[in-house]
Amino acid sequence: MKKLLVLLMFLASPAAAQKLSLNAISSYLNGLQTAKGAFTQINGDGSISTGTMYMKRPGRLRFEYAPPTKSLVMAGGGQVAVFEAKSDEPTRYPLAQTPLKIILERNVNLGQRNMVTSHKSDGTKTVVTAQDPRRPDLGSLQMVFTGNPIQLRQWIVDDNSGSVTTVILGDWREGVSVPNKLFNIQFEMGRWNP
Repeated sequence: MKKLLVLLMFLASPAAAQKLSLNAISSYLNGLQTAKGAFTQINGDGSISTGTMYMKRPGRLRFEYAPPTKSLVMAGGGQVAVFEAKSDEPTRYPLAQTPLKIILERNVNLGQRNMVTSHKSDGTKTVVTAQDPRRPDLGSLQMVFTGNPIQLRQWIVDDNSGSVTTVILGDWREGVSVPNKLFNIQFEMGRWNP
């Protein structure tokens, strides 16, 4: 009787989602060409920002922050540019020296040796923490995915300097039209008015 009760409880409980494989996640990211959606960003100091994010793989990403934040972060042409209200010129970094390059690369292969440092599931989502295997000192990127169909829901950038930034994706729409000029740093410099 006890075994029957345990079996009935198991059958009545909702099925847990399977842990997504690294190959399935890599294929999903490689197939992700364009996307647009709302985001919420939790900064290392606890402050929260919101806005709209645009992605065009490979190599392009744009965060337009909603007021009162007067900032813009964009990746394009192999660089990341941070536009802030207090500056006429953006601060620039090579994209290759940031953890975000992991999902913006032309060919994502999470199966590379020493790239993934953690791969787990809690039954509702799969969480993968990855780093550049050639430059682990640049930090890591923790990505959260849901399945059926696979979708990127969140990421956490740890740049190894003590700064951790969480980005939670909202109404994420994939395969949408995203103009190239959104990722042109030079074009944006001509328009930026802090």
